[in-house]
Amino acid sequence: MLSEQVSVLIRNELKLAQLEMAGKGKQAALGAGMFGAGGMVAVYGVGCLLACAIIAISGVVAAWLAALIVGVALLAAAGGLALMGKGRLRKATPPMPAQAVADVKADVEEVRERAQR
Repeated sequence: MLSEQVSVLIRNELKLAQLEMAGKGKQAALGAGMFGAGGMVAVYGVGCLLACAIIAISGVVAAWLAALIVGVALLAAAGGLALMGKGRLRKATPPMPAQAVADVKADVEEVRERAQR
């Protein structure tokens, strides 16, 4: 009887974990899509601003030198952002169904206590 209850409990916890991860996956997909769309619009905006900066600097120096200055500045910014992103990725915790894991731990503890009685 206890083994049957444990079996049902484990199956229910696995179903909970699946539902939790499916919900998180849907939210992540929507967020990623919106993030990508925002990024595409931002690319066009940045392109316009870069052209503006190159044109403004070319009033003082040759056009090729203005483009080189802006390009080097962009590459330096990209390198800094990449290093910061790499550091953040190291800190990221692995995605896991937190509620289901907590419930399983509580259930295991309960089963252990009842088995000792």
